[in-house]
Amino acid sequence: MPIIEQRPRVSGSENWQWPEETHPVLQQVLSSRPIASPEELQLKLSRLRPVGEFDALEEGVRLLRSHQQGHVLIVGDFDADGATSTALVYLCLRSLCFAKVSFFIPDRFELGYGLTPEVVERVEDRAPTLLVTVDNGVTSVDGVAAARRLGIDVLVTDHHLPGAELPAANAIINPNLNDSQFAGKNLSGVGVVFYLLAALGKELGEPGRVVEFLDLVALGTIADLVPLDHSNRILIDEGLRRIRAGRCRPGIAALCQVSNLNRDEVTGTNLAFQIAPRLNAAGRLDDMTVGVRCLICDSDSDALAFAERLDALNRERRTIESKMKAEAAQLVDEEQLLAAGQLPKVVCLYQDDWHEGIVGLVASRIKDRCHRPVFAFALTEGGELKGSGRSVAGFHLRDALADVNAAHPGLISRFGGHAMAAGLSLDRAGLEAFRLAMESLGEERLGPEQLAQRIFTDGELQIGDMNAEVATLLRNAGPWGQGFPEPLFEGRFELLTQRVVGRKHLKMSVQLHGGTDRQEAIAFNTEPGGWSEGSILKLIYRLGLNDYFAGPPIQLVVEHIDVDT
Repeated sequence: MPIIEQRPRVSGSENWQWPEETHPVLQQVLSSRPIASPEELQLKLSRLRPVGEFDALEEGVRLLRSHQQGHVLIVGDFDADGATSTALVYLCLRSLCFAKVSFFIPDRFELGYGLTPEVVERVEDRAPTLLVTVDNGVTSVDGVAAARRLGIDVLVTDHHLPGAELPAANAIINPNLNDSQFAGKNLSGVGVVFYLLAALGKELGEPGRVVEFLDLVALGTIADLVPLDHSNRILIDEGLRRIRAGRCRPGIAALCQVSNLNRDEVTGTNLAFQIAPRLNAAGRLDDMTVGVRCLICDSDSDALAFAERLDALNRERRTIESKMKAEAAQLVDEEQLLAAGQLPKVVCLYQDDWHEGIVGLVASRIKDRCHRPVFAFALTEGGELKGSGRSVAGFHLRDALADVNAAHPGLISRFGGHAMAAGLSLDRAGLEAFRLAMESLGEERLGPEQLAQRIFTDGELQIGDMNAEVATLLRNAGPWGQGFPEPLFEGRFELLTQRVVGRKHLKMSVQLHGGTDRQEAIAFNTEPGGWSEGSILKLIYRLGLNDYFAGPPIQLVVEHIDVDT
Protein backbone atom coordinates (compact mmCIF):
# COMPACT_ATOMS: atom_id res chain seq x y z
CA MET A 1 0.00 0.00 0.00
CA PRO A 2 1.59 3.31 -1.00
CA ILE A 3 2.11 6.10 1.50
CA ILE A 4 0.20 9.24 0.44
CA GLU A 5 1.95 12.48 1.38
CA GLN A 6 1.41 16.10 0.48
CA ARG A 7 4.31 17.56 -1.45
CA PRO A 8 6.46 19.80 0.79
CA ARG A 9 6.60 23.50 -0.01
CA VAL A 10 9.80 25.22 -1.07
CA SER A 11 11.46 26.85 1.91
CA GLY A 12 10.60 30.55 1.96
CA SER A 13 7.78 30.25 -0.59
CA GLU A 14 5.32 31.62 1.96
CA ASN A 15 7.01 35.01 1.47
CA TRP A 16 6.95 35.00 -2.33
CA GLN A 17 5.31 37.91 -4.10
CA TRP A 18 3.05 36.34 -6.71
CA PRO A 19 1.79 38.32 -9.69
CA GLU A 20 -1.73 39.56 -8.95
CA GLU A 21 -3.35 37.33 -11.58
CA THR A 22 -1.85 34.09 -10.21
CA HIS A 23 -4.69 31.72 -9.30
CA PRO A 24 -4.53 30.31 -5.73
CA VAL A 25 -4.39 26.74 -7.08
CA LEU A 26 -1.34 27.65 -9.16
CA GLN A 27 0.27 29.21 -6.09
CA GLN A 28 -0.49 26.02 -4.17
CA VAL A 29 1.11 23.86 -6.87
CA LEU A 30 4.10 25.95 -7.86
CA SER A 31 5.25 26.70 -4.33
CA SER A 32 6.06 23.00 -4.01
CA ARG A 33 8.07 22.73 -7.23
CA PRO A 34 11.87 23.17 -7.43
CA ILE A 35 11.95 26.86 -8.30
CA ALA A 36 13.78 29.60 -6.45
CA SER A 37 11.10 32.27 -6.92
CA PRO A 38 8.07 33.13 -9.07
CA GLU A 39 10.48 34.85 -11.49
CA GLU A 40 11.57 31.37 -12.63
CA LEU A 41 8.11 30.95 -14.13
CA GLN A 42 9.15 33.34 -16.89
CA LEU A 43 10.28 30.98 -19.63
CA LYS A 44 11.94 33.33 -22.11
CA LEU A 45 15.11 32.56 -24.02
CA SER A 46 16.69 35.67 -22.54
CA ARG A 47 16.56 33.94 -19.15
CA LEU A 48 18.41 30.85 -20.38
CA ARG A 49 21.70 30.10 -18.66
CA PRO A 50 24.23 32.07 -20.77
CA VAL A 51 26.23 30.24 -23.42
CA GLY A 52 29.37 32.03 -22.20
CA GLU A 53 29.18 30.15 -18.90
CA PHE A 54 29.74 26.78 -20.61
CA ASP A 55 33.51 26.64 -20.31
CA ALA A 56 34.26 23.93 -22.90
CA LEU A 57 32.38 25.42 -25.86
CA GLU A 58 35.23 27.56 -27.19
CA GLU A 59 37.39 24.53 -27.97
CA GLY A 60 34.48 22.74 -29.66
CA VAL A 61 33.65 25.77 -31.81
CA ARG A 62 37.28 26.11 -32.88
CA LEU A 63 37.36 22.43 -33.87
CA LEU A 64 34.13 22.68 -35.87
CA ARG A 65 35.30 25.79 -37.70
CA SER A 66 38.52 24.06 -38.70
CA HIS A 67 36.41 21.43 -40.51
CA GLN A 68 33.95 23.79 -42.18
CA GLN A 69 35.32 22.78 -45.59
CA GLY A 70 35.83 19.14 -44.63
CA HIS A 71 33.43 16.25 -44.04
CA VAL A 72 31.68 16.30 -40.65
CA LEU A 73 30.09 12.95 -39.82
CA ILE A 74 27.71 12.80 -36.85
CA VAL A 75 27.62 9.57 -34.83
CA GLY A 76 24.27 9.45 -33.07
CA ASP A 77 22.38 7.29 -30.62
CA PHE A 78 19.28 5.19 -31.11
CA ASP A 79 16.87 6.92 -28.73
CA ALA A 80 14.82 10.11 -29.11
CA ASP A 81 17.49 12.27 -27.52
CA GLY A 82 20.11 10.85 -29.86
CA ALA A 83 17.85 11.20 -32.92
CA THR A 84 16.94 14.83 -32.18
CA SER A 85 20.61 15.61 -31.40
CA THR A 86 21.69 14.10 -34.72
CA ALA A 87 19.00 15.99 -36.64
CA LEU A 88 19.82 19.27 -34.89
CA VAL A 89 23.55 19.12 -35.68
CA TYR A 90 22.91 17.96 -39.25
CA LEU A 91 20.37 20.68 -40.04
CA CYS A 92 22.19 23.49 -38.26
CA LEU A 93 25.63 22.79 -39.75
CA ARG A 94 24.12 22.61 -43.23
CA SER A 95 22.32 25.90 -42.68
CA LEU A 96 25.65 27.41 -41.56
CA CYS A 97 27.19 26.42 -44.90
CA PHE A 98 29.41 23.54 -43.81
CA ALA A 99 30.68 21.87 -46.98
CA LYS A 100 29.65 18.29 -46.24
CA VAL A 101 27.61 16.91 -43.34
CA SER A 102 26.37 13.34 -42.91
CA PHE A 103 25.31 11.08 -40.06
CA PHE A 104 25.54 7.48 -38.94
CA ILE A 105 23.33 5.79 -36.34
CA PRO A 106 24.81 2.50 -35.07
CA ASP A 107 22.44 -0.47 -35.27
CA ARG A 108 21.88 -1.31 -31.61
CA PHE A 109 21.55 -5.02 -32.42
CA GLU A 110 24.76 -5.25 -34.44
CA LEU A 111 27.08 -2.48 -33.28
CA GLY A 112 25.71 -1.53 -29.88
CA TYR A 113 25.94 1.85 -28.21
CA GLY A 114 28.39 4.66 -28.86
CA LEU A 115 31.49 5.24 -30.93
CA THR A 116 33.08 1.80 -30.96
CA PRO A 117 36.05 0.66 -33.08
CA GLU A 118 33.54 -1.26 -35.20
CA VAL A 119 31.63 1.97 -35.92
CA VAL A 120 34.86 3.71 -36.92
CA GLU A 121 35.66 0.84 -39.26
CA ARG A 122 32.14 1.06 -40.74
CA VAL A 123 32.37 4.79 -41.52
CA GLU A 124 36.05 4.94 -42.55
CA ASP A 125 35.27 4.58 -46.27
CA ARG A 126 33.12 7.74 -46.13
CA ALA A 127 36.36 9.67 -45.53
CA PRO A 128 35.20 11.93 -42.69
CA THR A 129 37.61 14.56 -41.45
CA LEU A 130 35.72 15.04 -38.17
CA LEU A 131 33.48 12.72 -36.18
CA VAL A 132 30.99 14.43 -33.86
CA THR A 133 29.35 12.17 -31.29
CA VAL A 134 25.97 13.27 -29.95
CA ASP A 135 24.37 11.86 -26.79
CA ASN A 136 27.31 9.42 -26.53
CA GLY A 137 31.08 9.23 -26.62
CA VAL A 138 32.26 10.14 -23.13
CA THR A 139 33.06 6.47 -22.41
CA SER A 140 34.15 5.58 -25.98
CA VAL A 141 37.85 5.29 -25.19
CA ASP A 142 38.65 2.58 -27.74
CA GLY A 143 36.50 4.04 -30.52
CA VAL A 144 38.01 7.50 -30.22
CA ALA A 145 41.50 5.99 -30.20
CA ALA A 146 40.68 4.02 -33.37
CA ALA A 147 39.51 7.20 -35.14
CA ARG A 148 42.53 9.20 -34.10
CA ARG A 149 44.88 6.46 -35.36
CA LEU A 150 43.26 6.91 -38.77
CA GLY A 151 43.87 10.65 -38.64
CA ILE A 152 40.21 11.50 -38.03
CA ASP A 153 39.51 14.27 -35.52
CA VAL A 154 36.83 13.62 -32.88
CA LEU A 155 34.50 16.02 -31.07
CA VAL A 156 32.58 14.33 -28.25
CA THR A 157 29.29 15.89 -27.13
CA ASP A 158 27.55 14.00 -24.36
CA HIS A 159 25.75 14.44 -21.06
CA HIS A 160 26.28 11.01 -19.53
CA LEU A 161 28.57 10.50 -16.56
CA PRO A 162 32.21 9.87 -17.49
CA GLY A 163 34.10 6.71 -16.65
CA ALA A 164 37.45 6.41 -14.92
CA GLU A 165 39.24 7.26 -18.19
CA LEU A 166 38.26 9.94 -20.67
CA PRO A 167 38.63 9.30 -24.41
CA ALA A 168 41.50 11.11 -26.15
CA ALA A 169 39.18 13.23 -28.30
CA ASN A 170 40.24 16.58 -29.72
CA ALA A 171 37.52 18.18 -27.61
CA ILE A 172 34.86 16.97 -25.17
CA ILE A 173 31.69 18.98 -24.51
CA ASN A 174 29.94 17.55 -21.46
CA PRO A 175 28.60 19.54 -18.47
CA ASN A 176 29.04 16.46 -16.27
CA LEU A 177 32.81 16.19 -16.60
CA ASN A 178 34.43 16.35 -13.20
CA ASP A 179 36.20 19.65 -13.94
CA SER A 180 33.26 21.39 -15.65
CA GLN A 181 32.12 24.53 -13.86
CA PHE A 182 28.97 24.89 -15.96
CA ALA A 183 25.85 24.78 -13.80
CA GLY A 184 23.69 23.18 -16.48
CA LYS A 185 24.26 19.61 -15.31
CA ASN A 186 20.73 18.56 -16.26
CA LEU A 187 21.01 19.21 -19.99
CA SER A 188 20.04 16.35 -22.28
CA GLY A 189 22.24 15.37 -25.21
CA VAL A 190 20.26 17.66 -27.51
CA GLY A 191 20.55 20.45 -24.94
CA VAL A 192 24.34 20.12 -24.96
CA VAL A 193 24.55 20.43 -28.75
CA PHE A 194 22.08 23.33 -28.66
CA TYR A 195 24.59 25.25 -26.54
CA LEU A 196 27.48 24.24 -28.80
CA LEU A 197 25.63 25.33 -31.94
CA ALA A 198 24.52 28.57 -30.32
CA ALA A 199 28.17 29.37 -29.62
CA LEU A 200 29.13 28.36 -33.17
CA GLY A 201 26.38 30.51 -34.69
CA LYS A 202 27.52 33.49 -32.64
CA GLU A 203 31.08 32.97 -33.88
CA LEU A 204 29.90 32.80 -37.50
CA GLY A 205 27.64 35.85 -37.24
CA GLU A 206 24.41 33.78 -37.13
CA PRO A 207 23.56 33.87 -33.40
CA GLY A 208 19.87 33.00 -33.85
CA ARG A 209 20.23 30.17 -36.35
CA VAL A 210 19.94 27.30 -33.85
CA VAL A 211 16.75 28.84 -32.40
CA GLU A 212 14.98 27.77 -35.60
CA PHE A 213 15.30 24.17 -34.43
CA LEU A 214 14.00 24.49 -30.87
CA ASP A 215 11.15 22.09 -31.67
CA LEU A 216 13.79 19.34 -31.91
CA VAL A 217 15.42 20.49 -28.65
CA ALA A 218 12.07 20.39 -26.85
CA LEU A 219 11.27 16.87 -28.04
CA GLY A 220 14.69 15.42 -27.19
CA THR A 221 14.84 17.11 -23.79
CA ILE A 222 11.46 15.92 -22.56
CA ALA A 223 11.91 12.43 -24.07
CA ASP A 224 15.18 11.83 -22.21
CA LEU A 225 13.56 12.36 -18.78
CA VAL A 226 16.23 14.79 -17.58
CA PRO A 227 15.20 16.94 -14.59
CA LEU A 228 13.26 19.97 -15.77
CA ASP A 229 15.26 22.78 -14.20
CA HIS A 230 14.69 26.36 -15.32
CA SER A 231 16.86 26.09 -18.44
CA ASN A 232 15.30 22.84 -19.62
CA ARG A 233 11.79 24.21 -19.10
CA ILE A 234 12.73 27.26 -21.18
CA LEU A 235 14.02 25.06 -24.02
CA ILE A 236 10.86 22.93 -23.96
CA ASP A 237 8.47 25.86 -23.70
CA GLU A 238 10.12 27.74 -26.56
CA GLY A 239 10.04 24.60 -28.71
CA LEU A 240 6.36 24.04 -27.93
CA ARG A 241 5.61 27.63 -28.96
CA ARG A 242 7.22 26.99 -32.34
CA ILE A 243 5.22 23.78 -32.82
CA ARG A 244 1.93 25.45 -31.91
CA ALA A 245 2.69 28.35 -34.25
CA GLY A 246 3.27 25.97 -37.17
CA ARG A 247 7.02 26.72 -37.32
CA CYS A 248 8.20 23.18 -36.65
CA ARG A 249 9.91 20.55 -38.75
CA PRO A 250 7.61 18.67 -41.19
CA GLY A 251 8.56 15.47 -39.35
CA ILE A 252 7.25 16.72 -36.01
CA ALA A 253 4.07 17.97 -37.68
CA ALA A 254 3.64 14.53 -39.27
CA LEU A 255 4.21 12.77 -35.93
CA CYS A 256 1.48 14.96 -34.44
CA GLN A 257 -0.79 13.97 -37.31
CA VAL A 258 -0.32 10.20 -36.90
CA SER A 259 -0.77 10.64 -33.13
CA ASN A 260 -4.12 12.41 -33.69
CA LEU A 261 -2.82 15.50 -31.90
CA ASN A 262 -3.99 19.01 -32.54
CA ARG A 263 -0.65 20.69 -33.24
CA ASP A 264 -2.02 24.07 -32.14
CA GLU A 265 -2.51 22.77 -28.57
CA VAL A 266 0.38 20.31 -28.19
CA THR A 267 1.88 20.08 -24.67
CA GLY A 268 5.00 18.69 -23.11
CA THR A 269 2.94 15.73 -21.92
CA ASN A 270 1.95 15.02 -25.54
CA LEU A 271 5.61 15.08 -26.59
CA ALA A 272 6.57 12.71 -23.76
CA PHE A 273 3.79 10.16 -24.09
CA GLN A 274 2.67 10.29 -27.72
CA ILE A 275 5.45 11.66 -29.93
CA ALA A 276 8.59 10.35 -28.20
CA PRO A 277 7.42 6.69 -28.05
CA ARG A 278 6.81 6.68 -31.81
CA LEU A 279 10.28 8.06 -32.44
CA ASN A 280 11.87 5.69 -29.93
CA ALA A 281 10.16 2.71 -31.57
CA ALA A 282 12.56 2.94 -34.52
CA GLY A 283 15.58 2.52 -32.26
CA ARG A 284 13.96 -0.26 -30.25
CA LEU A 285 12.83 -2.45 -33.13
CA ASP A 286 14.44 -1.30 -36.34
CA ASP A 287 16.94 1.42 -37.20
CA MET A 288 16.81 4.97 -35.80
CA THR A 289 17.94 6.21 -39.20
CA VAL A 290 14.20 6.15 -40.03
CA GLY A 291 13.54 8.50 -37.12
CA VAL A 292 16.33 10.90 -38.05
CA ARG A 293 15.19 11.01 -41.67
CA CYS A 294 11.67 11.84 -40.48
CA LEU A 295 13.06 14.80 -38.52
CA ILE A 296 15.37 16.21 -41.20
CA CYS A 297 13.29 15.86 -44.37
CA ASP A 298 11.79 19.02 -45.86
CA SER A 299 8.89 17.40 -47.74
CA ASP A 300 5.53 17.11 -45.96
CA SER A 301 4.63 13.96 -47.91
CA ASP A 302 7.98 12.29 -47.18
CA ALA A 303 7.71 13.26 -43.52
CA LEU A 304 4.25 11.70 -43.31
CA ALA A 305 5.51 8.46 -44.89
CA PHE A 306 8.29 8.25 -42.30
CA ALA A 307 5.88 9.11 -39.48
CA GLU A 308 3.48 6.38 -40.59
CA ARG A 309 6.37 3.90 -40.55
CA LEU A 310 7.24 5.02 -37.01
CA ASP A 311 3.60 4.69 -35.96
CA ALA A 312 3.49 1.12 -37.27
CA LEU A 313 6.70 0.29 -35.40
CA ASN A 314 5.20 1.74 -32.23
CA ARG A 315 2.14 -0.48 -32.53
CA GLU A 316 4.45 -3.48 -32.93
CA ARG A 317 6.45 -2.29 -29.92
CA ARG A 318 3.32 -2.15 -27.78
CA THR A 319 2.41 -5.73 -28.68
CA ILE A 320 5.87 -7.05 -27.82
CA GLU A 321 6.06 -4.98 -24.64
CA SER A 322 2.68 -6.21 -23.41
CA LYS A 323 3.77 -9.84 -23.75
CA MET A 324 7.14 -9.23 -22.07
CA LYS A 325 5.59 -7.28 -19.20
CA ALA A 326 3.17 -10.14 -18.49
CA GLU A 327 6.05 -12.62 -18.52
CA ALA A 328 8.15 -10.39 -16.26
CA ALA A 329 5.27 -10.04 -13.81
CA GLN A 330 4.94 -13.81 -13.74
CA LEU A 331 8.69 -14.20 -13.11
CA VAL A 332 8.68 -11.95 -10.07
CA ASP A 333 5.24 -13.08 -8.88
CA GLU A 334 4.87 -9.71 -7.16
CA GLU A 335 1.59 -10.38 -5.40
CA GLN A 336 3.00 -13.23 -3.31
CA LEU A 337 6.69 -12.41 -3.04
CA LEU A 338 6.18 -8.75 -2.16
CA ALA A 339 3.55 -9.59 0.42
CA ALA A 340 5.83 -12.20 1.95
CA GLY A 341 8.82 -9.86 1.91
CA GLN A 342 10.79 -12.30 -0.24
CA LEU A 343 11.48 -10.20 -3.32
CA PRO A 344 15.16 -9.18 -3.53
CA LYS A 345 15.94 -5.51 -3.01
CA VAL A 346 17.38 -5.42 -6.54
CA VAL A 347 15.52 -7.53 -9.09
CA CYS A 348 17.22 -9.11 -12.12
CA LEU A 349 15.01 -10.61 -14.84
CA TYR A 350 15.88 -12.60 -17.94
CA GLN A 351 14.08 -14.72 -20.49
CA ASP A 352 15.61 -16.31 -23.59
CA ASP A 353 13.20 -14.83 -26.13
CA TRP A 354 12.97 -11.27 -24.82
CA HIS A 355 13.64 -8.43 -27.26
CA GLU A 356 16.72 -6.39 -26.38
CA GLY A 357 15.11 -3.16 -27.58
CA ILE A 358 12.24 -3.50 -25.08
CA VAL A 359 14.00 -4.61 -21.87
CA GLY A 360 14.32 -1.01 -20.64
CA LEU A 361 10.55 -0.57 -20.80
CA VAL A 362 10.03 -3.83 -18.95
CA ALA A 363 12.50 -2.80 -16.23
CA SER A 364 10.67 0.51 -15.86
CA ARG A 365 7.23 -1.10 -15.55
CA ILE A 366 8.34 -3.70 -13.01
CA LYS A 367 10.23 -1.04 -11.04
CA ASP A 368 7.01 0.96 -10.78
CA ARG A 369 5.11 -2.08 -9.51
CA CYS A 370 7.75 -3.37 -7.09
CA HIS A 371 9.29 -0.03 -6.16
CA ARG A 372 12.86 -1.28 -6.18
CA PRO A 373 15.69 -1.26 -8.74
CA VAL A 374 15.13 -3.65 -11.64
CA PHE A 375 17.43 -4.97 -14.37
CA ALA A 376 15.95 -6.78 -17.37
CA PHE A 377 18.16 -8.72 -19.80
CA ALA A 378 17.85 -10.06 -23.33
CA LEU A 379 20.07 -12.40 -25.32
CA THR A 380 21.74 -10.88 -28.38
CA GLU A 381 22.49 -12.70 -31.60
CA GLY A 382 26.15 -12.82 -30.58
CA GLY A 383 25.31 -14.72 -27.40
CA GLU A 384 25.89 -11.77 -25.05
CA LEU A 385 23.34 -10.45 -22.58
CA LYS A 386 22.27 -6.83 -22.86
CA GLY A 387 20.58 -5.37 -19.83
CA SER A 388 18.76 -2.20 -18.95
CA GLY A 389 18.17 -0.98 -15.42
CA ARG A 390 15.76 1.43 -13.78
CA SER A 391 16.11 2.59 -10.20
CA VAL A 392 14.44 4.31 -7.25
CA ALA A 393 15.66 7.34 -5.32
CA GLY A 394 18.60 6.46 -3.11
CA PHE A 395 20.18 3.79 -5.33
CA HIS A 396 22.52 5.25 -7.98
CA LEU A 397 22.53 2.73 -10.81
CA ARG A 398 25.67 3.79 -12.62
CA ASP A 399 27.64 3.96 -9.35
CA ALA A 400 26.33 0.50 -8.43
CA LEU A 401 27.49 -0.87 -11.80
CA ALA A 402 30.91 0.76 -11.32
CA ASP A 403 31.21 -0.87 -7.87
CA VAL A 404 30.26 -4.30 -9.21
CA ASN A 405 32.73 -3.84 -12.06
CA ALA A 406 35.52 -2.95 -9.62
CA ALA A 407 34.73 -5.87 -7.31
CA HIS A 408 34.35 -8.40 -10.16
CA PRO A 409 36.76 -7.41 -12.97
CA GLY A 410 35.69 -8.79 -16.34
CA LEU A 411 32.14 -9.63 -15.26
CA ILE A 412 30.63 -6.61 -17.06
CA SER A 413 31.80 -5.98 -20.63
CA ARG A 414 30.64 -2.35 -20.67
CA PHE A 415 28.19 -0.12 -18.87
CA GLY A 416 27.02 3.47 -18.62
CA GLY A 417 24.12 5.68 -17.70
CA HIS A 418 22.75 7.83 -14.90
CA ALA A 419 21.49 7.51 -11.34
CA MET A 420 18.03 6.32 -12.37
CA ALA A 421 18.68 4.51 -15.67
CA ALA A 422 21.67 2.55 -16.95
CA GLY A 423 22.63 -0.12 -19.45
CA LEU A 424 25.21 -2.89 -19.50
CA SER A 425 26.46 -5.94 -21.35
CA LEU A 426 27.79 -9.17 -19.87
CA ASP A 427 28.43 -12.77 -20.77
CA ARG A 428 25.45 -15.08 -20.37
CA ALA A 429 27.37 -17.23 -17.92
CA GLY A 430 27.89 -14.21 -15.67
CA LEU A 431 24.24 -13.42 -15.05
CA GLU A 432 23.99 -15.28 -11.75
CA ALA A 433 27.17 -13.67 -10.41
CA PHE A 434 25.85 -10.25 -11.44
CA ARG A 435 22.50 -10.94 -9.79
CA LEU A 436 24.13 -11.93 -6.50
CA ALA A 437 26.44 -8.91 -6.57
CA MET A 438 23.55 -6.51 -7.19
CA GLU A 439 21.39 -8.13 -4.52
CA SER A 440 24.27 -7.72 -2.07
CA LEU A 441 24.56 -4.01 -2.90
CA GLY A 442 20.81 -3.68 -2.49
CA GLU A 443 21.00 -5.16 1.00
CA GLU A 444 23.71 -2.65 1.90
CA ARG A 445 22.16 0.48 0.40
CA LEU A 446 18.39 0.06 0.37
CA GLY A 447 16.38 0.32 3.56
CA PRO A 448 12.66 0.62 4.26
CA GLU A 449 12.79 4.36 3.51
CA GLN A 450 13.98 3.83 -0.07
CA LEU A 451 11.69 0.85 -0.72
CA ALA A 452 8.54 2.51 0.60
CA GLN A 453 6.31 3.60 -2.26
CA ARG A 454 5.24 7.19 -1.81
CA ILE A 455 2.73 9.20 -3.78
CA PHE A 456 3.14 12.95 -3.39
CA THR A 457 0.10 15.10 -3.99
CA ASP A 458 -0.63 18.81 -4.13
CA GLY A 459 -3.38 18.52 -1.55
CA GLU A 460 -7.12 18.81 -2.10
CA LEU A 461 -9.07 20.81 -4.65
CA GLN A 462 -12.22 22.61 -3.65
CA ILE A 463 -15.33 21.88 -5.70
CA GLY A 464 -15.24 25.42 -7.10
CA ASP A 465 -11.80 24.72 -8.59
CA MET A 466 -12.82 21.58 -10.48
CA ASN A 467 -13.50 23.34 -13.75
CA ALA A 468 -12.08 23.85 -17.23
CA GLU A 469 -10.56 27.23 -16.32
CA VAL A 470 -8.34 25.75 -13.60
CA ALA A 471 -7.56 22.67 -15.71
CA THR A 472 -6.41 24.96 -18.54
CA LEU A 473 -4.31 27.07 -16.17
CA LEU A 474 -2.60 23.94 -14.85
CA ARG A 475 -1.93 22.58 -18.34
CA ASN A 476 -0.45 25.87 -19.49
CA ALA A 477 1.71 26.31 -16.37
CA GLY A 478 4.07 23.58 -17.55
CA PRO A 479 5.97 22.12 -19.14
CA TRP A 480 5.68 19.33 -16.62
CA GLY A 481 7.99 16.35 -16.47
CA GLN A 482 10.89 14.75 -14.61
CA GLY A 483 11.65 16.71 -11.44
CA PHE A 484 8.81 19.15 -12.16
CA PRO A 485 5.82 16.83 -11.86
CA GLU A 486 2.37 17.45 -13.24
CA PRO A 487 -0.08 18.51 -10.49
CA LEU A 488 -1.67 15.61 -8.64
CA PHE A 489 -4.52 16.05 -6.16
CA GLU A 490 -6.31 13.94 -3.57
CA GLY A 491 -9.87 13.88 -2.34
CA ARG A 492 -12.74 11.81 -0.93
CA PHE A 493 -15.50 11.03 -3.43
CA GLU A 494 -18.71 9.05 -3.47
CA LEU A 495 -18.84 6.53 -6.32
CA LEU A 496 -22.05 7.03 -8.30
CA THR A 497 -21.48 4.71 -11.30
CA GLN A 498 -18.65 2.62 -12.76
CA ARG A 499 -18.09 0.62 -15.92
CA VAL A 500 -15.18 -0.83 -17.89
CA VAL A 501 -14.44 0.84 -21.24
CA GLY A 502 -12.00 -0.25 -23.90
CA ARG A 503 -11.66 -3.61 -22.10
CA LYS A 504 -9.27 -2.36 -19.42
CA HIS A 505 -10.10 1.20 -18.33
CA LEU A 506 -12.42 2.06 -15.43
CA LYS A 507 -14.86 4.87 -16.22
CA MET A 508 -16.59 6.38 -13.18
CA SER A 509 -18.99 9.09 -12.17
CA VAL A 510 -18.15 10.48 -8.73
CA GLN A 511 -19.22 13.24 -6.41
CA LEU A 512 -16.93 15.11 -4.03
CA HIS A 513 -17.89 13.92 -0.56
CA GLY A 514 -20.21 16.51 0.91
CA GLY A 515 -20.79 18.16 -2.45
CA THR A 516 -23.51 17.93 -5.07
CA ASP A 517 -21.73 18.25 -8.44
CA ARG A 518 -21.15 15.12 -10.49
CA GLN A 519 -17.66 14.59 -11.96
CA GLU A 520 -16.55 12.19 -14.64
CA ALA A 521 -13.37 10.19 -13.89
CA ILE A 522 -11.27 7.56 -15.62
CA ALA A 523 -8.60 5.21 -14.26
CA PHE A 524 -6.54 3.74 -17.09
CA ASN A 525 -5.50 0.07 -16.95
CA THR A 526 -7.59 -0.45 -13.82
CA GLU A 527 -10.24 -3.03 -13.03
CA PRO A 528 -13.06 -2.55 -10.47
CA GLY A 529 -11.76 -3.38 -7.00
CA GLY A 530 -13.40 -3.96 -3.65
CA TRP A 531 -15.84 -1.11 -3.98
CA SER A 532 -19.35 -0.59 -5.30
CA GLU A 533 -21.72 2.23 -6.10
CA GLY A 534 -22.18 4.32 -2.98
CA SER A 535 -18.68 3.57 -1.68
CA ILE A 536 -16.55 6.48 -0.44
CA LEU A 537 -13.25 6.38 -2.33
CA LYS A 538 -10.03 8.24 -1.78
CA LEU A 539 -8.84 9.22 -5.26
CA ILE A 540 -5.44 10.48 -6.30
CA TYR A 541 -6.04 12.28 -9.58
CA ARG A 542 -5.01 14.84 -12.18
CA LEU A 543 -7.47 17.45 -13.35
CA GLY A 544 -7.67 16.73 -17.06
CA LEU A 545 -9.28 18.52 -19.96
CA ASN A 546 -11.54 16.24 -21.98
CA ASP A 547 -10.10 16.80 -25.47
CA TYR A 548 -11.32 13.62 -27.11
CA PHE A 549 -14.95 12.88 -26.40
CA ALA A 550 -18.24 14.71 -26.25
CA GLY A 551 -19.34 15.38 -22.71
CA PRO A 552 -18.14 17.37 -19.70
CA PRO A 553 -15.13 19.62 -20.41
CA ILE A 554 -13.04 18.10 -17.61
CA GLN A 555 -12.47 14.68 -16.17
CA LEU A 556 -10.49 13.38 -13.23
CA VAL A 557 -7.63 11.21 -14.47
CA VAL A 558 -7.25 8.81 -11.55
CA GLU A 559 -3.79 7.48 -10.63
CA HIS A 560 -4.71 5.59 -7.44
CA ILE A 561 -7.87 4.40 -5.69
CA ASP A 562 -8.40 3.41 -2.05
CA VAL A 563 -11.66 2.57 -0.31
CA ASP A 564 -12.01 5.18 2.43
CA THR A 565 -12.39 3.57 5.81
